Amino acid sequence: MGLNKTDPVRSRNMAAIKSKNTKPEVAVRSGLHAMGYRYYLHRRSLPGSPDLVFPRRRAVIFVNGCFWHRHNCHLFRWPKTRKKFWFEKIEGNACNDKRNFASLRKDGWRILVIWECALRGKTRFPEEQVILRTADWLEGKCQFEVIQGR
Repeated sequence: MGLNKTDPVRSRNMAAIKSKNTKPEVAVRSGLHAMGYRYYLHRRSLPGSPDLVFPRRRAVIFVNGCFWHRHNCHLFRWPKTRKKFWFEKIEGNACNDKRNFASLRKDGWRILVIWECALRGKTRFPEEQVILRTADWLEGKCQFEVIQGR
């Protein structure tokens, strides 16, 4: 994989990365739906457009990609090219997350963040375990919770 991609190729690859309906997000949604949970998707009226919104429970779930949201795990590595651009982009995403979480909490929302590494990579948990932990959180009262890889 040591190929040095040209800028147009890399640009096309990065543009193809989805921000909605990612495999980890769809896995969480499918598992919760199968358990009988109903939710709204990507509510743009809420700060950060949470991936799943449970209005009656006053709960939101974000399924975050480890690279895009700067998670300190094996799936995150700083890019070796265009360092300034990527630093500003990724740090900006992390700052936006903090601001959005603060705003949601101020408005009385409970927040669960599920990191990509909980469902992918060498530190992943079985998908069913992540779904059950998510369901437990939904049934509980915890205001802020994080599910990440081992």
